[in-house]
Amino acid sequence: MSSENEQSADQGAGADGSGAGAPEQLALIRETVRRAKVPRAKPRTWRGAALAERLPVARVLVNKGVLHLDQFFDYAVPAELDAEAQPGVRVRVRFGAGRRNVQGGRREGGGLIDGFIVERRAESDYQGALAALAYVVSPEPVLGPELLALSRAVADRYAGSLADVLQLAVPPRNGRAESRPSPEPLPPPPPPEPGTWERYGQGPAFLRALAEGGAPRAVWTALPGPHWPAEIARAVAATLSSGRGALVVVPDGRAAGRVDAALTEVLGTGRHALLTADSGPEKRYRQWLAVRRGSVRAVVGTRAAMFAPVRDLGLVAVWDDGDASHSDTNAPFPHVREVLELRAAQGRCAFLLGGLSCTVEAAQLVESGWALPLLADREQLRRAAPLIRTVGDGELARDGAARSARLPSLAWQTVRDGLRTGPVLVQVPRR
Repeated sequence: MSSENEQSADQGAGADGSGAGAPEQLALIRETVRRAKVPRAKPRTWRGAALAERLPVARVLVNKGVLHLDQFFDYAVPAELDAEAQPGVRVRVRFGAGRRNVQGGRREGGGLIDGFIVERRAESDYQGALAALAYVVSPEPVLGPELLALSRAVADRYAGSLADVLQLAVPPRNGRAESRPSPEPLPPPPPPEPGTWERYGQGPAFLRALAEGGAPRAVWTALPGPHWPAEIARAVAATLSSGRGALVVVPDGRAAGRVDAALTEVLGTGRHALLTADSGPEKRYRQWLAVRRGSVRAVVGTRAAMFAPVRDLGLVAVWDDGDASHSDTNAPFPHVREVLELRAAQGRCAFLLGGLSCTVEAAQLVESGWALPLLADREQLRRAAPLIRTVGDGELARDGAARSARLPSLAWQTVRDGLRTGPVLVQVPRR
């Protein structure tokens, strides 16, 4: 043995030779990897637990999109969940247990699925044993009676299931957003001035009806130009001045940003919410909760915002209903225009369908008398519309080289004159 080994052996043996100070062997496997994973505790079966004294039955809508399960199911409410298990909250329940799997008067077994409590009852219509609620996901009520009735109407109209519609209507939960309180609601703003609505014959009267609490329905053919976001903002401001809420749905995020900027200019900050996918899940859910709690009374957003739970809804508006983005790509494939028609009919609120052109469906609303046209006269249209000139036989006769030229003289002169004031777009039929 070498001298170094002898010294290390002497140090390890210690003074008394007992070996108490011997160094431990280094672990070759990290403690976190070597330690066995602790399994998560399964939700309680509530076997033998006492039920709620008052309204011990919860009627639950389970997240099952198949049509033969498009109904409510009754569950027992344990006493410990009585305070949190209120109508509208998210819950987890066991579903799929057979009738034979009954222990202590409670049905047990089945897989855990999501659901919403829609009602608390004193007794159940079902005569067999009830399964108990597994647990309450969040005490935040997100499914109110109005949203439930609207979702049911949409499901019936499109021959779909209520669970599928609620997946479109209620955004996914975000715990951090729920933990933050929403701001206090601001008082109603004063009625706005008509502004550019004076260009339309019935425009000022439409705003006045909104400010007085009326429910006019109009198909609005907007004049060309950049004024339509400000005109929508004034319609929203007139509705808010009556103490009611307003909802505006546009086809894409770019249009939503323009209306958002116009609302901020007319109303100021803190009076409206922007619901678009670009906001991110946490911010969007926080804005949605502010609308649900009544902190914000005006909403502008894209397709999913058609289900926004605006309180005391006084106006629903859709811009450019002919855009394909307004039709949802998920079952049961609802369209924004038709959903807002249902909201206007159920809530007896105002309806505004606007665009630079009138679609066939919008014309049908006017033809049936359900809505009235909101148009500008011919003189206003000529002032706002661009001047269109075509190269006809007269121009070709004066310019002999125009037939073979890539760009006729009239077009060249128009481009040169336009470049003095701004950019010019040249569109050709082929490369």
